[in-house]
Amino acid sequence: MKSAFAVTPVRLATLALAFALAGCSSTDGLFGSKVDYKAGAAKTAPLEVPPDLSQLAKDSRYQPQGGVVSAAASAGPRSTAVAAAPGAPSVAVSQRGELRIERQGQTRWLVVPGATPEQLWPQVKAFWGQRGFELQTEDAAIGVMETSWTENRAKLPDDIIRNTLGRVLGRLYDTGERDLFRTRLERTPAGTEIFVSHRGLIEEYTNDRKENTAWRARPADPQLEAEFLSRLMLALGAKEEQATPARVAAAPDAPVRARTLSGQPGATLEIDEPFDRAWRRVGLALDRSGFSVEDRDRAGGLYYVRYVDPASVTQEEPAFWQRWFGGDKSQAPVRYRIAVQAAGEKTKVTVQTSAGQPENGANAQRIAGQLVNELR
Repeated sequence: MKSAFAVTPVRLATLALAFALAGCSSTDGLFGSKVDYKAGAAKTAPLEVPPDLSQLAKDSRYQPQGGVVSAAASAGPRSTAVAAAPGAPSVAVSQRGELRIERQGQTRWLVVPGATPEQLWPQVKAFWGQRGFELQTEDAAIGVMETSWTENRAKLPDDIIRNTLGRVLGRLYDTGERDLFRTRLERTPAGTEIFVSHRGLIEEYTNDRKENTAWRARPADPQLEAEFLSRLMLALGAKEEQATPARVAAAPDAPVRARTLSGQPGATLEIDEPFDRAWRRVGLALDRSGFSVEDRDRAGGLYYVRYVDPASVTQEEPAFWQRWFGGDKSQAPVRYRIAVQAAGEKTKVTVQTSAGQPENGANAQRIAGQLVNELR
């Protein structure tokens, strides 16, 4: 009887093909993450973005964070001086202070002393392009850019079957996950702070028979955020030893606590942190949660956001997928203000209407609850 493992010409050819096609499709990151978005960008069509996860079209009145931006002043035309020109000069490493990543709990940000957002914008934009991402949103006037949904091909199994067939017929293999990254540049008196936030989707079966699938949101991955902050730090001129996890500046105090407050005129939460730290963390929480942050006024402690109630779109409705992915715009987003105010050693965050009045409806309570989940 012939052995099942007998060497045949076909098997020899298959093994040879496997060795020929085997190559590096992923790279180990500074934080141990394997990332390979270049292959994913070439082999997978970008996903359209649900309306409550996307950056909507920007109003031309918005200004970048650089001092006080009042609601009255924002009604005027956008200043042409603040947007980064395509040929904006880069900043030499010798002109900057020491780049560093600071951390508070799960919140990390890159500090770039001596460089303005206008100077850094073209370099940050090039960074994402070089790593296989396409930008679906880029608004230099408010300092926000956002990638399209992209697959991390490094998560595919590295077995002999994939090495022989998967790399030739790449579309046969899919991780069932997509990642999107939003980058926010904030001006500071000493330079610029850069935040990277992650959002993810996962494809899941919608019934026990596994006949249909749907894309659903999955939790943000702080490790991926840290990985790309470190890589961005290197791209901006830091040495590799500066970007290692051991060099990340961590705050020594206890993990942040956040809770909703009852008996308030509007939906309110309390954070056990002073204003400066709370402001950063609320901004990152909004980015991770998919809110469309249209404007911000740090001096006034205000984020201007758009929100779409996810409960308004259900699977039972006709053309569910088309509604979520842009086929039906009937669920208009609502504008809110997120007010961040110092309260001694703590900070209060209140959901307000677009006119600045306390908002305590179901959407406001949902927004507050979502922020608490991110800020715990």
